[in-house]
Amino acid sequence: MAWTEERVELLKKLWAEGLSASQIANRFGDITRNAVIGKVHRLGLAGRATTQRIKATRTRKQSSKPRRARSPRFPRLPGAREALRKLGSEPLPERSFEIEGELEIPLEERASIETLTPHSCRWPIGDPTHEDFHFCGRTKMPGLPYCEFHAHKAYQPLQSSAGRKTEPAVRQAIAG
Repeated sequence: MAWTEERVELLKKLWAEGLSASQIANRFGDITRNAVIGKVHRLGLAGRATTQRIKATRTRKQSSKPRRARSPRFPRLPGAREALRKLGSEPLPERSFEIEGELEIPLEERASIETLTPHSCRWPIGDPTHEDFHFCGRTKMPGLPYCEFHAHKAYQPLQSSAGRKTEPAVRQAIAG
């Protein structure tokens, strides 16, 4: 295939009309999309005016099941919604720990990746590159990957809109 003057002029015209490289290649019939792209770049035609492209409408296959919207706030685990609702509605029971701190896990209770069970809390503690890295390993809440303590740390309740409006001022005060 050779780029004759007529073919180059047709390429310029189709490109200016907003056709894609694939559509232009289909019109010519004997060249590929990549050949069109290469010639467009060699001719310096890469920048186009804002024209409407001709789009072939694709029909999607309709599913027999209605599609459910995914909620980004809840993990896709069985029972997760109920567990998170329970976390938000009940105060943290009085324990000997602070929610801001970290649990001190005794050495014999620490879990490694090899010793985690399906019922173990998967909260990582420490730096994975250090030898003392471990997972919490306590019994997790049903539907969540963490124990009650770590679930309270991981799943914070949503702030009110008033709280969100003051956040930039708080950031500025801290940085200032």
